[in-house]
Amino acid sequence: MKSNGAYVSALFIFGTVCVAAPAFAQSSVTMYGIVDAGLVYQSSQTSLGSTVNGHSNVKLGQNIWNGNRLGFKGIEDLGGGTLAVFTLESGFNLLSGTQQFANAGFSRQAFVGLTNASYGTLTAGRQYTSYYSLVGPYGPTTWLTGYFGAHAGDIDNLDVIYRVNNSLVYKSPAFYGLTVSGSYSPGAVPGSLSRGSSWSAALRYSSGPLGVAAGVERFNNSTLGGGAWGANSTLNSGGQPGVSALTNGYQTAAAQQRVAVAVSYAFSAAWNVSVSYSNVQYIPGAGSAFRDEAIFNTVGAVLHFRATVAADLAAGYSITRATKANSIASAAQYEQFNLAESYNLSARTMLYALQGFQRAHGQTLGTAGAGNVINATATIGDGFNAAPSSSRSQFACAIAVSHRF
Repeated sequence: MKSNGAYVSALFIFGTVCVAAPAFAQSSVTMYGIVDAGLVYQSSQTSLGSTVNGHSNVKLGQNIWNGNRLGFKGIEDLGGGTLAVFTLESGFNLLSGTQQFANAGFSRQAFVGLTNASYGTLTAGRQYTSYYSLVGPYGPTTWLTGYFGAHAGDIDNLDVIYRVNNSLVYKSPAFYGLTVSGSYSPGAVPGSLSRGSSWSAALRYSSGPLGVAAGVERFNNSTLGGGAWGANSTLNSGGQPGVSALTNGYQTAAAQQRVAVAVSYAFSAAWNVSVSYSNVQYIPGAGSAFRDEAIFNTVGAVLHFRATVAADLAAGYSITRATKANSIASAAQYEQFNLAESYNLSARTMLYALQGFQRAHGQTLGTAGAGNVINATATIGDGFNAAPSSSRSQFACAIAVSHRF
């Protein structure tokens, strides 16, 4: 593995070559990026799965409004309205200068494909699912961020955290406002087409002030019958979707399935509202540490107000309810409130502030799964998944800056 210095040097050389190379007709490569960081306060912090009482914490945070990245996009006109396209996008830790994920040079996105205005776009590589790409823009994170505003623990995967390796994605052109998309990733497990695989399908309708989207996605464990998610998993680098205080006891699921519907409506140039609903299922197998299917239903709403050309305000509320299962007598429930304020200093630089509060009720499963019933604890958005509250309540706030280049 190259050192971080060698890795950065390689990116710099690649970018220099792209800029210095002769410009061929109707072909281009663009380098771009985002840097985002600020000061974060949370009222209670402990480690995921820990029973130790947490304490308040003030720290520097990053990837708050936007994920830090350095990327390259390229197109080549092949004639007849068809273009070859590629994207290579590297995530990094702004506070330490290290890669976002170990041994993953272009961890955010890495794909190549063909696009045609009449037939759509087909790409292959590490990509977002069709479910997220079409439903996500009408979800909570557009104006509240995923760090603070994703539904509790990002249970429904409507934030940009998760990409799928080895995936094929097709997206149609818009036809009378309707767009459809499908994605599939083979599991690469010898002797099985389903183990370790994932698939997704979604559609979106947009007309004037109205937007409506619906999608479904399923992830199958590469380990037969459940158990720890194996190395052949096609999920986010080294992990699985939705690991948080909500779902820590269900990590041995044989499969995860999500269905979501979202609606957005603009009342005027200044006011718009979005409402979303999701149903998430953690499905056990023979090797799972829990026996009953765990189901989470979430309803959320976001109100956005453009106060001036440069200033935006947003408020959100969501409630996530689990079903009674696995010897849980009082099903878990998570209520979350969010506020967001942003001001654009220029076309590229934004100052912003965020506030979030969550209250948890009922019970869930602890790390060991079956038989380990614990009190549900709060975890705002998805920025605190690894450091949730040790109690039923959590408050957090941040002030930060984001710059695009």
